[in-house]
Amino acid sequence: MYIRRIKGPHAVTLPDGRLLTRADLPPPDTCRWVASRKALVVQAVDSGLISAEEAIRTWSLSDEELEGWRRAVARHGVAALKATSVQRFRN
Repeated sequence: MYIRRIKGPHAVTLPDGRLLTRADLPPPDTCRWVASRKALVVQAVDSGLISAEEAIRTWSLSDEELEGWRRAVARHGVAALKATSVQRFRN
């Protein structure tokens, strides 16, 4: 049995003290994107666990989609990622 080597860290510590690992991330075949899954991907990219390019490739996201999630979290927090809150947080 072989262990696949990956580039980059296997785990990072978030600013609030929690540990985020690659195992915590959503599966690559995720179709239903709830706010908590979007937030995990944004936290992973922002903390350096994965690169933006890797996230785009893994979950078949567009550049604009990922940047929109990152911008929404930076401006308004995780609540802005909820589909029901889009109108409230849109500029």
